[in-house]
Amino acid sequence: MPIASVSREQIARLQTLSPFELKAELQRLAGEHESRTAFQMLNAGRGNPNFIASTPREAFFALGQFALTVSRENKEWDTELIGVPEKDGIADRFRSWLVEHDGEPGVRLLSEVLAYGVDTLGFSPDSFVWELADSVIGDHYPEPDRMLAHAEAITHAYLVQEMCAGIAPEHPFDLFAVEGGTAAMCYIFDTLVKNRLLHRGDKVAIMTPIFTPYLEIPRLADYDFDVTHIEASVVDDRGVNMWQFPAEEIERLRDPSVKALFVVNPTNPPSVRISEETLQHIAQVVASDNPDLVIITDDVYGTFIDGFRSLMSEVPRNTIGVYSYSKYFGATGWRLGVIAVNRDNIFDQRLADLPEAVLTELDARYGTLSLNPRRIRFIDRLVADSRSVALNHTAGLSLPQQCMMLLFSAYCLLDTENHYKHETQALIARRLASLTNGMQVHLPEDANRVGYYIELDMLAYARRHWEPAFADFLEANYEPTDILFRLAEQTGIILLNGGGFEGPIWSIRISLANLRDTQYAQIGKSLRAVALQYVDEWERTR
Repeated sequence: MPIASVSREQIARLQTLSPFELKAELQRLAGEHESRTAFQMLNAGRGNPNFIASTPREAFFALGQFALTVSRENKEWDTELIGVPEKDGIADRFRSWLVEHDGEPGVRLLSEVLAYGVDTLGFSPDSFVWELADSVIGDHYPEPDRMLAHAEAITHAYLVQEMCAGIAPEHPFDLFAVEGGTAAMCYIFDTLVKNRLLHRGDKVAIMTPIFTPYLEIPRLADYDFDVTHIEASVVDDRGVNMWQFPAEEIERLRDPSVKALFVVNPTNPPSVRISEETLQHIAQVVASDNPDLVIITDDVYGTFIDGFRSLMSEVPRNTIGVYSYSKYFGATGWRLGVIAVNRDNIFDQRLADLPEAVLTELDARYGTLSLNPRRIRFIDRLVADSRSVALNHTAGLSLPQQCMMLLFSAYCLLDTENHYKHETQALIARRLASLTNGMQVHLPEDANRVGYYIELDMLAYARRHWEPAFADFLEANYEPTDILFRLAEQTGIILLNGGGFEGPIWSIRISLANLRDTQYAQIGKSLRAVALQYVDEWERTR
């Protein structure tokens, strides 16, 4: 059944947009379907999860009640105004409060967090509890502005556990708490260019498919990078794309004119962990041929798979790590992210080696912050640049956000049996099984598959399961995104085009995170029914 309301010419124009902008037209069509039928619009195009981690949130709200209690105890005025938490003796007051409220939601986790901080990490009890109480109240500017001391230590331990497979690097990471992964991207690109570590027009490599902003930002006039794509083109013996990177693609990074590498790992949209062999290959290329390569790795989905290792673990000197709490904890609205830079890094070294004229120019930029601006490290320049330098004294992520970040991190550190991880993995696996059962297809087993999204190459599937002539028919008569418009118009289902992520142009991305489990079977059945329409149309031409 061809699309009634959108012509092929319109589809061809619309598919040049970002997938997230194309989605607006698909939502319009799906909304019309919803208005004339009893079926609900199903938007599997966006990765906002429909699950949340409840226990650390319970701890956050319980902590807020404690903080208000100790604040009321510091009341000086006979008005509604109350004081702020006082540091001396606050740990003993917290222990008493925890006993008084034992059994209430979140209190057990707070007791475990206190013990972990004091007994395992060696925190001063009063200093730690005061930071917790003051953070949840949110009555001060961040100090230090980069990240609060106890929040940084616990987040660092979490990143080592989740991003480095529990193996601490030789040198620790310095962390900058930021407003989610999106803010991290903006800050990193900005500071690299402002500090002449990257220049407009530089050649950069992007491992594709990839989250679309990593494709779109380099094209902006501020950067105008010369982009080369490192393509995930490995297929198995059946011709199924495994979304891994062949060795010859990684070899292209040996070219020292490639100044930076942008990575999302596990990938988006394929949602597959980059193989250990590829990580080691990149490390070997950096060590032998391209020692100044800047690597930016966005590892937001790494927590959904066991034993994950990031490039920030494999190539710590060259890598700027980005992690967001958004997906794993169902916290997109919290805007929680962190930038990690190893203390032994090429960025500080390259800053020191800049030409004198550039150093003098940067002295002027950062001179209001220090009498020795050349000693300001790269990580601290990120902080300053995030507030146009002049507002550095009010930089930093809000204290309640940092408190929530600490509690999310501690929750997983204390979950030694990985119950939460296993629950999220099982949820995604059930949804993937429902989807593929509805489609009546079988995906090969893959130890590197995360499955937060699934990317399906419809043209390759047509070649494998019918014959090459059918794939030729599709290419000759339809636009690659035609199926997305049919789905929206006929079923109210919204998916995204994989081509917009620099994947195969006939691929589609399905989020397995944001709908009810049972709805994925419906999506699978609808996708199969619409796909069979093309088979019928092809067979009528034979």
